[in-house]
Amino acid sequence: MNHVILIGRLTRDPELRYTPNGVAVANFTLAVDRPFTNQAGEREADFIPIVVWQKLAETCANHLHKGRLVAVDGRLQIRSYETQDGQRRRVAEVVAGSVQFLDRASESKREMAVGNGPDDDLSGDDFGEINLDDLPF
Repeated sequence: MNHVILIGRLTRDPELRYTPNGVAVANFTLAVDRPFTNQAGEREADFIPIVVWQKLAETCANHLHKGRLVAVDGRLQIRSYETQDGQRRRVAEVVAGSVQFLDRASESKREMAVGNGPDDDLSGDDFGEINLDDLPF
């Protein structure tokens, strides 16, 4: 079984490209904290390359930015290629089957994406003020 689940933050904005056949592919790197500290008591992270294909690639490129917290579900892929000077290289990367956005975009990024001004309410809260006495529980 080859199944990988990661939660971490993007180290840079996704890079979107298209294959010669027109298939979208996006790449980004995920910083995933290790569950322990080093000898100095500091947390370390692993930087894991992620590859996303097709519609999910376009969605990630349009909505994810450096620093966003995401969960990636996919498979580990080891591939090799030859450099221009003839050296053989191996790359380990996660090919994502799903990406879940775990936090909200920052206010400035959301304003640019939606095209709203700074005075608009982007909190997503349509409830207004709630009177606790009106709640049935």
